[in-house]
This record gives sequence, structure tokens and C-alpha cells, in this order.
Amino acid sequence: MAQKREVTIFKSVYFLIFFSFGGLFPLLSVYLRDEVGLTGAEIGTIISIGPIIMIFAQPLWGMFSDYTQKPREILTITMIITGGIALLYLPLSSYLAFVLVAALVALFQGSIVPISDSITLNYVHQKKGDYGSIRLWGAAGFAISVLLIGSLSDLFGLSVIFYAFALSLWFCAFFTRKMPKEGQLPKVELKKGISQLFQNKQFILFMLTTFFVFGPIFANNFYFGLFIQDAGGTLTGVGIAFLLAAGSEVPFMKWVGYWIEKTGLVKIILFATVVSSLRWFFYAFEPSPFLIYITTFSQGLSIGLFIPAALQYVREISPQDVRATAVSVYSSVGGGIGTSFCTFMAGFILDKYDIFTVYLFFGVLTTMGILTLVIILVGKSRSIVGT
Repeated sequence: MAQKREVTIFKSVYFLIFFSFGGLFPLLSVYLRDEVGLTGAEIGTIISIGPIIMIFAQPLWGMFSDYTQKPREILTITMIITGGIALLYLPLSSYLAFVLVAALVALFQGSIVPISDSITLNYVHQKKGDYGSIRLWGAAGFAISVLLIGSLSDLFGLSVIFYAFALSLWFCAFFTRKMPKEGQLPKVELKKGISQLFQNKQFILFMLTTFFVFGPIFANNFYFGLFIQDAGGTLTGVGIAFLLAAGSEVPFMKWVGYWIEKTGLVKIILFATVVSSLRWFFYAFEPSPFLIYITTFSQGLSIGLFIPAALQYVREISPQDVRATAVSVYSSVGGGIGTSFCTFMAGFILDKYDIFTVYLFFGVLTTMGILTLVIILVGKSRSIVGT
């Protein structure tokens, strides 16, 4: 019974974290364009500044968590601060002020997912649990939030997205205090850990994969609202599309552990990456909203499989005493470097061409991720043959 209650707490944390993200990030670009009147390049810069900050913030928060051995307390404080800073978007009208607030939000938000993932992975490892069955509640929270907050934005205006973000994180902070101590992070030396990790060829190749694949995945969260609108949809339509897309992740995250056992981590990741690439190329051909809704299930096949499999792969190829560091670096490369590059470039592409060309760019990058995964697979097979 105690373990069941602890798992429920983890599920609640993930649901509320991604409920907050789903209420803000998919509609932030719409708010900046339609309510504030910024250009595509300005929007791209504001959106990309967050991931740039996270490149440095995520490893630093990981180091601070390792040093203090108080990850739950850090999560609680940073969630409260992140929600409060996001409300500063509301009175702003200056482009530079938006850049500053986006940077501050990212500075504290950068702790939330990596530390939550590290605590959860450590817990499920000790309790022989299943990360995917917990993480799927994040997908459910994101899906429900985009539909609900999108509908509320149609009724009451886009300012709703900031209130929803703050309230969700503040409520989530209550649950983080109740996370079990079994999830505490192991003590590591960050400098030594990074040195070890970057001598690992598999890790380096997979960080390249993460850059090419996760960059477009996270950037899509910011530009998908514009994509739906430019394809002829409404704000409520944005919510429906995200509900179908993020909701489709749930069953795949539920069963990914079984498929990994049968097929292998890298093959599952490769399959998910191929599906993701095909999705972005399909969007580049200017499909109708109806076809977009019909094909949203592909997000389950791509993101729903990639996220839990990739995280497990990072732990598998990393030395045991630096796994927490590996998760922070992995999050920094995908959620930081890759996302900042994609969102920044997408803003300029949007100004010069259109939103559909943005998705062509995403497709090309993801295809490069397929190539790095093939290199990893070939290397593994040669190693097997060699033995």
C-alpha cells in the first residue's frame, strides 16, 4: 500500500508538471504574435532563449542537487519561483523585457524535469518499478491541458495561459514535498562525471541523436499552435490536436517496457525517430486540419516510445556512479542546445518562408538523427561479431 501511494505521488507530479507546460508553451508563440504583435524572428529569439539558458541551468541544478542532497526541496522552491516569474509576462509590451522574463523562467524551470526524472528513475530502479507507466501521466497532463487551456483562451483571452502555468506548478510543489526519500539522488562529482561520459563514444553519438531528434520535438510544442492556425484551425483546434497527439503517447508509454524487452532499446529508439521524421515531412506538405488530426497518433509512436527508451538507454550506457549527471547532460543537450537551435532557426525560417517550411527543416534534422542511430547500431553489431 505504501508503494502504491508513493507511485501515485510520482504520477501526480508528472501530471501537474506537464499540465503546466501544456497550458503555456504551445500557445506562447500565438500570444506573442497575436496579442503583442512581435515578428517571427523576435518570437523565435524569445522562445530559444529559454533552451539556451537551460544548457547551463540544468547541469548546475543537478550539481546543486547532488551537493545538497535535497532534490525534493529544490523542486518545491523552483516550481514556486518559476510560476511566479511567468506571471510577469502579463504586463509586458517590450521585446527585450520578454527576453529577460523568458530567461528567468528558464533558469528556474531548468531544474524541474531533470531532477524529477533522476528521482523517479532512482526510485523505480530500487523498487523494480516501471518509469514509462509513471511518465505517461505527464503526457496525459499535457494533452488535457492544451485542450482545456486552449478552449479557455478562446473564451477569456490568451492571458489565461500564464495563470494556468503558475497555478499548476504551485499545486505541484505540494506533491514534490511528499516524494519518497528512496528517490534521493546519489552523490556524484559533476566534473569527473562529465569527463567520464564524454570519453564514452556511445554517449557522444547518442547526444548527437538527442540534438537532432529532441530539438524538433520540443520546438514543435512552441510552433504547433501557429501551424494549426495557418493550416486553417482555431485555438480550440490547437487544443484538440494537442489532446490527440499527446494523448496518443499514453498507451505507448504504458507498453514501451515490454517492447524494449522484446526488441532492444536502440531499435525502438530508431523506429520512433523514423516515425518522427516522416511526421515532420508530412506537415511540410501543408495538410488540412482534418488530416493533421487523423495523423496525430504518430506522436505516440514517436515521442511516446522515444522519451522512456532514450532515458533508459542513457542510464544503461553511463557508469553507475554518474547516472544522475548523465541525465542532466542528456536533458541539457536535447532540451537546451537542440531546442534553442531549432526554435531560433525556425523563427527566421518563419519570417522568410512559412510555417510549413519550418517543419521541412524539422524533418531534415530528424533524418540526421536516424543516421547517428544507424551508426550506433552498426557499432553495436560489430562489437557483437568481434566477440
